[in-house]
Amino acid sequence: MDQFSDENHQAEGGSDPVDKRFNLRPDSDHRCCSRVTKEGEVQERKMGNQHRRNLMVVGFTLSALVLGGNFFHDQSGLASQRGDPMNVTRITVDHVRVVADKPFDRVVKAFEQQLGQFNPEVYKSLIAGEDVEKVRAKIEAMVGPSGFMLFRTSDHGALLRLAGQKKKAIQYLVGNPLFAIQMTQHDIRASLYAPLRVLLYENEHGKTCVEYDNPSSLFGQFGNAKVTDVANMLERKLAQLVAKAIQ
Repeated sequence: MDQFSDENHQAEGGSDPVDKRFNLRPDSDHRCCSRVTKEGEVQERKMGNQHRRNLMVVGFTLSALVLGGNFFHDQSGLASQRGDPMNVTRITVDHVRVVADKPFDRVVKAFEQQLGQFNPEVYKSLIAGEDVEKVRAKIEAMVGPSGFMLFRTSDHGALLRLAGQKKKAIQYLVGNPLFAIQMTQHDIRASLYAPLRVLLYENEHGKTCVEYDNPSSLFGQFGNAKVTDVANMLERKLAQLVAKAIQ
């Protein structure tokens, strides 16, 4: 009788029954499982949103690259259609610098004594249709001992007085039209460096300096053997001219 009453009491009056086999409250276990499930769903949604955002960023980046490439390609195409594309080529130039103890004025005098004087009237003679052999003879008569003639000088030392400086520096434009046509008949671009430029100046120590770019490296960029052969000859003549001027 007492045992029956105890069982009825546990079944009817027990407000907080406990499953003694697992020592868990059924309702508490259910709430715990429910909470874990909800947190997992939230985490999955966050990861899914982040994944979608990453895909969108990648998509926008690829689109920008494709559109940008098309834009630059179109711009290049338009430039080509306009006929004004710019092509830049990098070349290596051998630069020569010679320093001498000989005074500047004496080097200038010795340098100029080896040059003939170019007369631009020959251009007019050729344009007017004068006999080419007669014009050739006129040009040959202008050549100096070095094989070169003087086309022009630029007194940069005098110009520096405008900046309040006093220096000695003269740029020479020297060459030979008969040498030039041996190159330009094969590649007209060779005329970019004919005549040649030579600079004579006095440095801060009172030494005379002569500087120029080697013709072989200037004309060699055109990749024409016939042009390069003439350039090598010009290089030898220019070196001889400078050597005699400073000795």
